[in-house]
Formats: sequence, structure tokens, C-alpha cells
Amino acid sequence: MKPKIVLIKDIRLYDDQIERINQLGDVVYPEKSPNSSDEWLGQCKGADIICSGKMGLNSDKLYELKNVFITVPFVGVEFLNKNKMLENNISVAISPGGNTEVVTEWIIGLLLTYFRKLPRLIRTENKNRSEVLETTTSLYDKNITILGAGRIGKNLGKVCESFGMNVNIFARGDDLIKSVKNADIIANCLSTNPSSENLLDSTFFNSLKKGSFFISSSNSKTYNIESLKNALNNNILIGAADDAGGAQVGDTTEKDYQSLLSHPKILVTPHIAWNADAEQRKSCDMMIDNIEAWINKKPINLF
Repeated sequence: MKPKIVLIKDIRLYDDQIERINQLGDVVYPEKSPNSSDEWLGQCKGADIICSGKMGLNSDKLYELKNVFITVPFVGVEFLNKNKMLENNISVAISPGGNTEVVTEWIIGLLLTYFRKLPRLIRTENKNRSEVLETTTSLYDKNITILGAGRIGKNLGKVCESFGMNVNIFARGDDLIKSVKNADIIANCLSTNPSSENLLDSTFFNSLKKGSFFISSSNSKTYNIESLKNALNNNILIGAADDAGGAQVGDTTEKDYQSLLSHPKILVTPHIAWNADAEQRKSCDMMIDNIEAWINKKPINLF
């Protein structure tokens, strides 16, 4: 008997991926994305396998399910309660590395936007020659400290080296303050875990080189937003960029996004660094790989 697979509508698949997942079980495609955890739970009931975004997973409604396998096209599921999962025989598989390249692109894109002042110069008509030729700042020979030695951190390091930047990667166990002492740019690529939560506090921001720049693609649980804003107000940082990692995807009303948006020196996007076609393709391929492995009783990428 084929397993019942529910594909929550906020998961976007390519045609070949739909064909592939249809071969693995009886697939149910709900007509609309759930607007609440209750709606999510209603769509998931009766399923053996669930393909889902974060909606529903990050609520207690998840633990009303029993004997299910859930696979997601992303990594950040640190909010899950493993003890409750075990009690209800809930297994979750993630897609590690699915967003590595596109998040790296976001970081580089925001750095170039800021330092090369691109928005000011694109399609300009009302500036005189001296304003147009105002010297901008190159990334070449700048010191960048990348916080986090995971997939994104390592990939970003390689790309930065190709720009001629001087790369230092901070890994767990290293001296944090020493690692950022000479950094012109600090890139927060930390994964969220007990060792990284609130790691970047006021002591960290006050220790940064004056005139440095902070950019974060990580969950805001890794740093203190008010301490970041204070470092900008005190001219320790010249600027910052952030993907509002604590916000729901695309939610411009969320408090962390609004807090970042309120500061004029912060370039902020509504948690969209991951949102590109390459990520969609790669992560959903991995999500379907997880289903195949689970059905074959050789599970992979379990949380």
C-alpha cells in the first residue's frame, strides 16, 4: 500500500519534481496554503508523509500528529521539541546545504549595494559629474570575519577570496573577540543552537573595529538587535545589512523586521535571502530524496 503524502501548498515544485513525488505515494495537494496552525493540522491529518514549510511546525499543533514522517526544504528546525516528537513517533528530515549558494549571493549582493553605492547611481539623471564620480569603496583587500564555519560560511569565504578579500572564519571554540578585532566586515552566518543564541551581545558589538560593517543572514536569536543599533548610533559600525532571520518569510509587519527597518543605517530584507530558483530546485530535490530514503527504510538528514 502506497503511503499518503501531503504536500502543503507553500512548497513549490518543478514539473519533474511533481512527477517524481507522484511515483512515491498517493499525493494530496491542498488547494490553498494554510493561514493558521489549525488549518495546517487539518490538511496534515491522515498523512503518512508531510512536505511542509514552517507554518504549523513551529506550533504545538505539530504534536497532535502521530506516526508521521515530515520532510522540509530547509535546515532551521531548532524550535522543534525532540522529546515530544519521540512521544508521538514524529520524524523530521531537513535539507542541509540547499540554500548555501543563494544566501552567499544575498550577502555579496548587499555588500556590493552598500559599498559601491549602486542604488544611488543606477539610472541616475539629476547628479552632476562630480557627484557621479564620487569614489566608492571596493571589497578588494578588505578584512572579513565570517561567523560560522558551516556550509554558508565556508562558501562565502571562497567567494570573498575570489574578490581579493582577506578571509577569517570564526568557528565554535575560537576566541570571538579576537576573531573580529581587525575586521572591516563581519558576516553573521551562525547556525542557531544553544552555543550561538545571544552570542553577539553588547560586549561583542562594542569590541568591533570602528568604521566596520555588520551583515547577517542568520536567525536574530544569535545577536541582540538593540546592541547592533547602539553600535550604529555610537559610530562603531558605519552600516549594517540584515535579512530579518527571526521574521516569518516575507512578513514586513513582524517586530524584528520593523525594529531593523526603523534604523536608517540598516539595509533590511524580509527573510528572503534563500528565495531563488536554484534554492527551490536544490532543496526540494533533497526533500524528495528524504522521502525515498524513508520509504526504503534508510533515512537520511534526520533532525
